[in-house]
Amino acid sequence: QVQLVESGGGLVQPGGSLRLSCAASGIIFSINVMGWYRQAPGKERELAAILTNSGSTMYADSVKGRFTISRDNGKNTVYLQMNSLKPEDTAVYYCRMYGARARDDYWGQGTQVTVSS
Repeated sequence: QVQLVESGGGLVQPGGSLRLSCAASGIIFSINVMGWYRQAPGKERELAAILTNSGSTMYADSVKGRFTISRDNGKNTVYLQMNSLKPEDTAVYYCRMYGARARDDYWGQGTQVTVSS
């Protein structure tokens, strides 16, 4: 069983930066992909960024060039550095880690990011 704990959300002005963290506890050898998703009010949850065990990354077009996903293997932690934040980035951000098996699919509780002046 894997548990994910997110931190780093908050209120920031447009153009500002935040770094989200997601720490995993438990057995994570079955995890192949770490990622961040987000859900804005009234909208469906969408992919923001993912990072595979091989180091490949993928970003939503809306965040390319502004967000960077990274990991610290020693701490079993994945990060999302968010720069040049826009009001449309306001959402609840969720960490997700998953493997090849359907049962190896874990989500964090979510952290609120609000971009507003």
